[in-house]
Amino acid sequence: MAANVLITGASRGIGYAIAEEMAKEGYNLNLICRQKTGLLAEYAADLTERYGIKVQAYQADISSEKEVQRLCRILPKIDICINNAGISYTGLLQDMSSADWHKVLDTNLTGIFYICRELIPEMIKNQSGRILNISSVWGEHGASMEVAYSASKGGVNAFTKALAKELAPSHIPVNALSCGYIDTEMNSEYTEEDVAAICEEIPCGRIGTPSEVAQAALKILQMPEYMTGQIITIDGGWQV
Repeated sequence: MAANVLITGASRGIGYAIAEEMAKEGYNLNLICRQKTGLLAEYAADLTERYGIKVQAYQADISSEKEVQRLCRILPKIDICINNAGISYTGLLQDMSSADWHKVLDTNLTGIFYICRELIPEMIKNQSGRILNISSVWGEHGASMEVAYSASKGGVNAFTKALAKELAPSHIPVNALSCGYIDTEMNSEYTEEDVAAICEEIPCGRIGTPSEVAQAALKILQMPEYMTGQIITIDGGWQV
């Protein structure tokens, strides 16, 4: 029987690409988004038709404890959890409102806590499961004008390492994929000049694609369970 995969933030960018990559491998998918429910439902139908798998689309704001609890009551047993949903904020910390700060932290970090807390008991009961968190190089190095985002991803990295130790006795690997500059909607605010300047700093000489991140995610999920608690970076050599 094919494993059931949960992917948050699946309506665009990295989550969208991971869904395609997992579908190719025959996994059944449970795709989550906060807003673009119509587009996600169309994508789910398309993946079902092309790959002959079960794909369900759900709407949920993972920053809401009640919405995550509601979601998890209707989900099937989840074998693989991919926490991808995330938002960013660019601007000076001194100009950031408390509401914006909490919005970033609640979505990028607390949302992972809510999802994992709901799914872990069943995984422990079955002594199997996998968790992959999508992080960022800014979680380790920090980015000027993106303090909240950097703090949230640093939290994701620490969360990953700690939870990996907690779940290792139950044969549940927990890892994170730390992304550099990837060509997604989140990064579309950069000008052509900005992109060119960034590419000059990347040894590979270009930005990454969501498809490349998806391929890396799949390989991590197929690694032996002995690989756990790792923060694997995919950034073209940028932040080595």
